[in-house]
Amino acid sequence: MIILAFPRININNDMTEIAQKQNQPFSATLAHSLLNCYGSPLYVYQSDLLRHGISHITTSIPYNNTLFQFATVTNGNIELLKLFNDQGWGIHANTPGDIYLGLKAGFSGEKIVYSGSNLNPEEMTQILKWGVRTLNLDSISQLELLYEIYKSFPGGLSSLKLGLRLNEPNLIKDSRIGVQPQEFPEAIKIAKRVGLNIQGLHFYRGTGTNATRAFTKVIDDIIQIGQLLPNWEYLDFGGGFGYPYHHDKIAFNWHKFGQELTDKLNQLSKPIQLIIEPGRAVIANCATLLAKVVSVKWQGDKQIIGVDTTVGNLSVPSVHGGYRKIISWPEKSQTLWLTDVCGNTTYSRDYLGKNCQLPALEIGDIIGILEVGAYGYAMSSHFLHRPRPAEVLLEKESHRLIRQREDYQVLIDNQILN
Repeated sequence: MIILAFPRININNDMTEIAQKQNQPFSATLAHSLLNCYGSPLYVYQSDLLRHGISHITTSIPYNNTLFQFATVTNGNIELLKLFNDQGWGIHANTPGDIYLGLKAGFSGEKIVYSGSNLNPEEMTQILKWGVRTLNLDSISQLELLYEIYKSFPGGLSSLKLGLRLNEPNLIKDSRIGVQPQEFPEAIKIAKRVGLNIQGLHFYRGTGTNATRAFTKVIDDIIQIGQLLPNWEYLDFGGGFGYPYHHDKIAFNWHKFGQELTDKLNQLSKPIQLIIEPGRAVIANCATLLAKVVSVKWQGDKQIIGVDTTVGNLSVPSVHGGYRKIISWPEKSQTLWLTDVCGNTTYSRDYLGKNCQLPALEIGDIIGILEVGAYGYAMSSHFLHRPRPAEVLLEKESHRLIRQREDYQVLIDNQILN
């Protein structure tokens, strides 16, 4: 892979503010400058938008004893993770890879909460060696595995905090994840064999839920279930909080959720630590995928735009409901045309957007796919053997490269050639 060094480059903040007022993330001048500097396609993250999202969620939950853990499954760029660390958040990990990225970003093991499933013995051993001390386990068999591995650690791990991921069919239908309440006594016995207690309860509502009521209506039930644990100390209310990709659709109300949860927890007879694990809700808004128009054709009154990126550089439609807001630079006229935005592969479903409203475009124009901060690069792939884009961070008065663009060498890096 060719490694290139790019300097920090100053931004005209006045132009960026004007662009945001026009429902653009930044100006046409800056969009052109970024692609001229770093190439196309390009992921562009805005640190001010990310910090605003972090602040909004943090201040929406007034409960005094709250930990905020960013779900790195949605985005694992080290420089972005450092922003969360700077704002006092920790990391929520679904896999050992999430933990590895968190450690590389400067988080200590104590600031990482693992809430995954189906670790093998080597992985379970590794996350303990990395210093992760809060584990929400998915099954009795995973607890048995921890029991066997725990015994091999000299002197034990006295600081270990264990929780159970909850599977309650009356609250969540058809979930493969978690331990049912009737299994709690067995789990408690297994933990006590090595002198540990089950201290936590982890609740996961599901992926991308925007209905606030879906979370608030189960608070009483979750608290009641938590009290089945004799040594209950923390409630991890998980993630799954949605993001409104359709701006005219329902959006999650963080203030309402935070206040109702706080009121309920404050009624308990003993203090319970609260853990919240936002992912897409905090990071989706801060990123735009820039691409250039490379082909234009018309089918009647419908415009068919070909661009130099692909659905392989974005999340699957189930993540965002099949909708992405797409804009163009420059906006050449007030006349908008029904437009399909197509990727640069022959995959029949390589549509970045269908039936969009865009002006008549020309080869060389720029489009922006908005709100791709969550499950964008994290779900990108080498499908049809396209290398992945670079990533850039806009921060204060400059922009800088935070991930190199791949070249075709990446397609053979781990192959064994005879």
